[in-house]
Amino acid sequence: MKTFTASAFVLLICTAALLSTTDGRPRIYLRCECPQTYSKPQIPAKRILSLRVIPAGPQCKNEEIIATMKKGKMCLDPTEGWVISLKEKINNTSQQ
Repeated sequence: MKTFTASAFVLLICTAALLSTTDGRPRIYLRCECPQTYSKPQIPAKRILSLRVIPAGPQCKNEEIIATMKKGKMCLDPTEGWVISLKEKINNTSQQ
């Protein structure tokens, strides 16, 4: 009986610990979304459907720029000149 009580107690503690870590809210992953970035050759702006800019922060020390195209998503190198001008062009278009 002592073994059963001890096992039930351990199971109760583990269940409580698990429930306290899964409160139903989406998890925040502290890692970069772009392990690799694309820099050359330049992608024509007309091929890019949307551009998502994730500023540097606690999740990743680098700014991340994710381009969405017909065939999928691609992480762009935020230090490349053509990527910077593309980002500015899209920001200017969205502000007008």
